Amino acid sequence: MKRRTFIQGLAALGVAGALPLSLSRAFAADIAIANPVSVDTLPKLKGALTLYLGRGEGGLYENVLQAIQKKNPDLDLAIRRGPTAALANTIVAEAKAGVKRADLFWAVDSGAIGLVTDAGLAKPMPSDLSAQLQPQFRYDEWAPVTGRIRTLPFNTERLTKEQIPTSIMEIADSDLSIGWAPAYASFQSFVTAMRILEGDDKTAKWLKKVQKRSKTYAGELGVVMGVERGEVDIGFANHYYTLRLKSGKPDAKLDLAFTQQDAGCLVNASGILSLSDDPLATNFMRYLLSVEVQSYLASEAYEIPLVNGIKQPDGLPKLTSISPPKIDLTQLADLRPTIDLMRSSGVL
Repeated sequence: MKRRTFIQGLAALGVAGALPLSLSRAFAADIAIANPVSVDTLPKLKGALTLYLGRGEGGLYENVLQAIQKKNPDLDLAIRRGPTAALANTIVAEAKAGVKRADLFWAVDSGAIGLVTDAGLAKPMPSDLSAQLQPQFRYDEWAPVTGRIRTLPFNTERLTKEQIPTSIMEIADSDLSIGWAPAYASFQSFVTAMRILEGDDKTAKWLKKVQKRSKTYAGELGVVMGVERGEVDIGFANHYYTLRLKSGKPDAKLDLAFTQQDAGCLVNASGILSLSDDPLATNFMRYLLSVEVQSYLASEAYEIPLVNGIKQPDGLPKLTSISPPKIDLTQLADLRPTIDLMRSSGVL
């Protein structure tokens, strides 16, 4: 395989040194690929685009956008940043007002994607672009970019994996102490999935039982840190918080457990959709599914690449060995009933 990588194009422009070092390494590496597309084979981006970008991932998405712009000096990319759910509501409100300001929406949560697709605002995905994704992540109107699994981080000095129930519903009846972040968006998407799969009554009872043995944290990184410190036995969190902590602290007293075929091992996704008929918008999306960008987000953000043939983060079982529930991720769009349920249950 020829080393035709993103960084070579940037070097030719004399801007490679401006890239974050880790991104440069990812783009320069020899990568064993099956079906992924390299940025060197993609059309040059020329013209103006406006991207609405949901906040998240500690600036790593910003690094990707910087690299794409440097690769394409004729691209005039305007970026509006904000919370993902707020931007989704803005897109819908602008459409109702007859105003179109965004060409693309890159959301850190599929629920926000669902809000926009349900409003009929997303443009159809080209079949060749969808075909790059793993079959279970192909949608007609949006492209998942990276995935994240709901997990049970646990303290390895207090528990073994075999002591942890493989059913999320059974966690509520266990004697384990639990860390959670109920105000966190990812947790609320998880509860929405539970509502869809189990119903409101069972979900409300689960919340009330878990609350009795839970310690509340502001975010899921705090949950994972609390588990590692031994403040609680287990936590509810996306997988990458554990992998990031262990990357900086290899001897951390921390490991991951997974439930089976329920909301506890939901695979959610960030994603992008086009709001414009301009081919420039679709071609921009192709860059996010490229081998270089997918590999960077896997190695630096510890997110799961959803394009065929990309190596997933170290320390995570293969998706084929995990049994997530079968659910259309865009069903997670309607958070209002979830918020109402969590409030009536005394969790929020």
